[in-house]
Amino acid sequence: MSSSYVPLTPAVAGFDEQGRLYSPAYGDVYHSPSGALGQAEHVFLRGNGLPERWRGRDAFTVCETGFGLGLNFLALWRAWRDDPQRAHRLHVVSLEAHPFGREDLAALLARHAPEALAPLAAQLAAQWPPLLPGLHRLEFEGGAVTLTLGFGDAQALAPRLSARVDAYFLDGFAPERNPRMWEAPLLKDLARLAAPDATVATWACTGELRRALQEAGFAVRRAPGYGGKWHMTAGTATAGADAAPAAVGENARHALVVGGGLAGAGIAQALALRGWGVTVLDAGLARGVPAHAGHVAAALTPVLARDDNARARLSRAGSGRALARWAGLPGGAAPRVCGTVQLERDAGRAAALADTLATLAFPADWARAVSRDEASALAGLPLARGGVFFGQGMLVQPSELIPALLATPGVRAVPGSVARVERGADGWRALDAVGATLARADHVILANAFGAQQVLAASNLLAPLPRVAQMHALAGEVTLVPAAALGGGPRCVVGGEGYLLPDTGRGCVAGSTYVHGASEARIGAEGQRVTLDKAAGLLGEGFAAFHALAPGSLPGWAGWRAVLPGRLPAVGELPHAPGLWLAVGYASRGLSWSALMGDLIAARLCGEPSPLETDLAGLIAPR
Repeated sequence: MSSSYVPLTPAVAGFDEQGRLYSPAYGDVYHSPSGALGQAEHVFLRGNGLPERWRGRDAFTVCETGFGLGLNFLALWRAWRDDPQRAHRLHVVSLEAHPFGREDLAALLARHAPEALAPLAAQLAAQWPPLLPGLHRLEFEGGAVTLTLGFGDAQALAPRLSARVDAYFLDGFAPERNPRMWEAPLLKDLARLAAPDATVATWACTGELRRALQEAGFAVRRAPGYGGKWHMTAGTATAGADAAPAAVGENARHALVVGGGLAGAGIAQALALRGWGVTVLDAGLARGVPAHAGHVAAALTPVLARDDNARARLSRAGSGRALARWAGLPGGAAPRVCGTVQLERDAGRAAALADTLATLAFPADWARAVSRDEASALAGLPLARGGVFFGQGMLVQPSELIPALLATPGVRAVPGSVARVERGADGWRALDAVGATLARADHVILANAFGAQQVLAASNLLAPLPRVAQMHALAGEVTLVPAAALGGGPRCVVGGEGYLLPDTGRGCVAGSTYVHGASEARIGAEGQRVTLDKAAGLLGEGFAAFHALAPGSLPGWAGWRAVLPGRLPAVGELPHAPGLWLAVGYASRGLSWSALMGDLIAARLCGEPSPLETDLAGLIAPR
């Protein structure tokens, strides 16, 4: 990634002499002079045989090049809403190298979207993501309509998509204005995703384009054009052998999740929201100690890396998924978006930080450099140094989040300690220590952290997974500090070497310890000394009441992390055990990975476009 990182360049709106939305970068208009809705319906819907082709189907997937204002998506969504025989689910994947910012998009849609699309346009603008490279999943109609936006260069993104595409909308700027959007290599990458009966349509109609489409694996023809154009291009795919596997049938949509912590609860919610029945077997419940009981608060903050490496990309995607999935949860289960000030380790790193932020060119409201004075103003407390302010940094209460996720309709959490799994004629069975069957399902997901390693070993399934065999358990504790000792506590998350969180009403959490080789995870004076010292290192002068706190006298919480080499999780189906999945090794990033990995597994089981690029999914595949 380091040599290939290219920052996003947002779209800049211009208007031609006729008042049409115009791209100064490409010297072309965004839609037909005869009207965007008419063009979308004639070229892209009727050109792909819609709405007829989606009727009677469980799901239908469209892939689009060139999202622009999203008018094709909005027209497609409206057609789906208006069709009583529509597919149950509509998935759209759209690539856009130069997206508009949210405020610009909202203003332009208010001006240019046809009145019939205005209500849908408002929903789109409300969910519009920050302008960050990568994939962004938006959901509408209770999840029945999904939009997976790929922000970045199509040539870089298309080879990393995983989807099973039924129809293609090719809608880049004109081939003579933006030739790279119409070249055979890109079209081949798209054709690789084609379902057997996939269709393609575009307003463009040159002999060179038709030859490129034929070379890519589409049988195409000229068709009557729209809005004064004599012709357009339409056709069918002849390629697509490498398309993603088909979805699990509706009558088989039951899964067994082993583990009721952040990993298991995230998977359970993701599957249940898609109509699956989910049984969660939780050893913590069997011991009378639910996962993260007493864990008052934790921070969810993305990671920055100058080369935007895999860990940074995954954490950014995970943060966005967590906010989208959890924002509507009741009460204290919903994240508190308070922002995070991440302090530099020492004052001398400010120049390197500024250089990193300039290279990444992320939106300032998502991540920006702050001086010590700015950081202190944001936190409402004097801090030791400046650093980065993440506007979407979150405080999450795990002891409230997990029960809320497990309360999703369709989820049944029951006590159960799984010792091993075995596959039989009736699917996978989870067995306890004496060999009694606890539950069975065609799909079992081991999300029980370090315990999964023992289950795999006892099931004779660990040998092909050398990285998983190296997983180890790491103990850690956090300390609950009276808010009064911190002048009421910080207004935002303060991170660095350790962290300090805003008051939840029960105090401010300071963390965390990392104890190798521990025999138990426990609260103690030694651990509290470490957490308090880390918190003190984040703070500026003062706080006599804080420094007077006695380690060992405070409440807190202790638990375990499951850590894999490289500190990336292991998530995916086991190649040597079809139907058995793994979601472990979340280390210190359980909140970052929970919702994203749940959706990754659920999308795969449901035949949806993946919310994660294939190179990232490959890096975390169990091995």
